[in-house]
Amino acid sequence: AVERGRLIVRSPPGRSGRDTAGMRAMSVLRLVVHGPTREPVVLLGEAGPATDGARCVPVFLRRPQADAVALGRRSQTDPVLPQDVLVPLLRGLGHTLDGAEITALIDGVFVAVLVCDGGTRIPVLPSDALAVAVREGLPITMAEEILDEVGQPVAELFPQGGAAPPEEQVQEMRQFLSDVSPDDFADPPRG
Repeated sequence: AVERGRLIVRSPPGRSGRDTAGMRAMSVLRLVVHGPTREPVVLLGEAGPATDGARCVPVFLRRPQADAVALGRRSQTDPVLPQDVLVPLLRGLGHTLDGAEITALIDGVFVAVLVCDGGTRIPVLPSDALAVAVREGLPITMAEEILDEVGQPVAELFPQGGAAPPEEQVQEMRQFLSDVSPDDFADPPRG
């Protein structure tokens, strides 16, 4: 729907940032650079009122999408990025953009979709889905199976939690990322 020349960005029914049917609401905890590869990584954490023991998952991004995530939610004064043309395009076609879903982890590669019009799922690269969701302030959800398979307790990675000074948070994340690579999320050898 269009209201006064703007796209009404809404959550699909039952998806107002809450968990639904095997999907968990997520939020961006941190954006860092993986030391050994120098690749950008966004750390997604379970969203919700109870954060003790919440799990997080690192997702490697492409650099342009990491730049979009780093800028955060789009404002009127921001330069227009490639991701920013999607909403006006959808609006012009009479559609709504509802959110981003990370739906699977196959052979160490995340699978993602953008959800439009309350249920139409469009396959996109995970870094594109996350960049669009962050820029537009849309809900991000992740399949529970992914969290069960590769999720790490936030408290173990960041003992000081969000209250730690930014320099300490960066040091903690560097320590975690120094030993992780995209291959760590591949299926274990079957033997």
